[in-house]
Amino acid sequence: MTLVNVFTVEPENQQELVEILIQATDAVMCDLPGFISANVHRSGDGTRVINYAQWARREDFEAMRKEARAAGHMEARGRARPIRPGGVRGRAREAPLRRAGQS
Repeated sequence: MTLVNVFTVEPENQQELVEILIQATDAVMCDLPGFISANVHRSGDGTRVINYAQWARREDFEAMRKEARAAGHMEARGRARPIRPGGVRGRAREAPLRRAGQS
């Protein structure tokens, strides 16, 4: 399962959100069952942060959302100020995991 979350922030808050997402990945997500990877990208104009995350199965992702340690980081992400109204958008797409060299 691949998730692409696009966060819209004021430029002066971009780095704070990047750090929150990286800390959550390092401190919590990477130890949870089914976690594959996460990448955090920032826009050059400072107004967006993109979090690209992969989980082995939808069930693993749903279990993470119920994990108490993850919930704290999700709340911190929501407190990154100011996030413009409607600034958190997500898309989820399930696709088979392909290894390098597979077609």
